[in-house]
Amino acid sequence: MTQPSPPLGYARGTERGVKNPTPNPTPKGRGVNLYTMSLERLNQYRIMWIFVYFDLPTETKQERRAYTDFRKGIMRDGFTMMQYSIYSRHCNSRENAEVHKKRVKSLMPTKGDIIIFEITDAQFGRMEFYLGGNKDRAKHQSEQLEMF
Repeated sequence: MTQPSPPLGYARGTERGVKNPTPNPTPKGRGVNLYTMSLERLNQYRIMWIFVYFDLPTETKQERRAYTDFRKGIMRDGFTMMQYSIYSRHCNSRENAEVHKKRVKSLMPTKGDIIIFEITDAQFGRMEFYLGGNKDRAKHQSEQLEMF
């Protein structure tokens, strides 16, 4: 049985940016099967979205400063605003999602409520967006490059 050929632009046994890839056990010692590796990386259940919901006090000047620092910090980390106090970020893997969750935790102010959760890309794809109470779905314009 033959293995499927790798995607265009990849040579069998090498990967862009990797000089000596570690071989996975494949039939008859054929080396790394980049076709299945790339499918694993793009799996919609492996790709994650992180959401940060927050409710921070803004009564004093110090609290407003803490709110601004937190908000700007998560935006520097790649989060975009979906609604007021709701930010989301795309991550290529669960490991990458953990890194960004740790960064959010390091930015947390001492007062206020923050919720961090993650969902898979498949779950994110089933979200429905509505604008202004209109029962027709809003056309959500993704800032992420879509490839067909």
